[in-house]
Amino acid sequence: MASRRSWIGVLLASPPILLIIVFIGFPVVNAFGLSLGYTGGLNTTIAMIGKNTHETQSWAPTFDAYREVFANPRFLSDLRVTVSISILTTVIVTALAWLVALAMRLRPSGITRMLPAFAVIPMFIPGVIGAWAMIRFWAADGFFGSVMRSLGVASPPQIAFTSTLVLMTQVWSSLPFAVLMVSSGVQSVPDALIDAARDAGAGTIRIVKDVVAPMAFVPTVIAMTFTAIGNVGSFTVPWLTGPSAPTMLGVSMTKHFNTYGEPQQSVVMAIVVFALAALIGVLYVWANYRQAKEEMA
Repeated sequence: MASRRSWIGVLLASPPILLIIVFIGFPVVNAFGLSLGYTGGLNTTIAMIGKNTHETQSWAPTFDAYREVFANPRFLSDLRVTVSISILTTVIVTALAWLVALAMRLRPSGITRMLPAFAVIPMFIPGVIGAWAMIRFWAADGFFGSVMRSLGVASPPQIAFTSTLVLMTQVWSSLPFAVLMVSSGVQSVPDALIDAARDAGAGTIRIVKDVVAPMAFVPTVIAMTFTAIGNVGSFTVPWLTGPSAPTMLGVSMTKHFNTYGEPQQSVVMAIVVFALAALIGVLYVWANYRQAKEEMA
């Protein structure tokens, strides 16, 4: 009877697993094979129409496509920009989310209770519209430039279509989820622990460091990992608000696929993005493992 029930559970869980295998897992394996020079089978057509395709001459894989991509200084520049913007966005978003959460928890008032409502507004605005709004605000002929010229600044700083605007827009669009996650973790800290720390003479910094932060650790890690992964593979924001070069890898791989006609090189860049996301995901898995281990102890 127990074996029968386990098989029923497997069958009930199999449809989503099969969908992931067919529509995600198999294409990923097929694309990985293309990057290693296996141009037969389902990769035949794309290998024929693609330029600069490196094909293996035997069963052994070839890494010529990887050597070509990593020898390209433009790719290395795009990789540096992608990593830099992702790290900066994650740090800034996490810091802002913690400020909002702590203001709500330790300094409750009418204003601080309104902060989360304002912070989650970007969640209800499509990314394309938000990016366009940022461009029109920071463009040379936009609101910012008009205000600067009215104040006597003949040449206001150019922020639109720069990596700076990409960073600002990424922070703006990534903040809502981080605020929701961190705030939930901070709000879950029992009042009794905070009151006991205050009775023992602990100040605000000590309470945050020794009481609030450890209990909100996992929600913070979740917010950080999802923010970082979302920024590593982002396309819309850097495509609309960023410069033509250097740009983030999401835009770069699209150019190599559509504009330059180099699908194999584009797949290599996609695998690099996947590897970066997997490294970030390790932090998420470690945080959940640590929490589960502490709960079992």
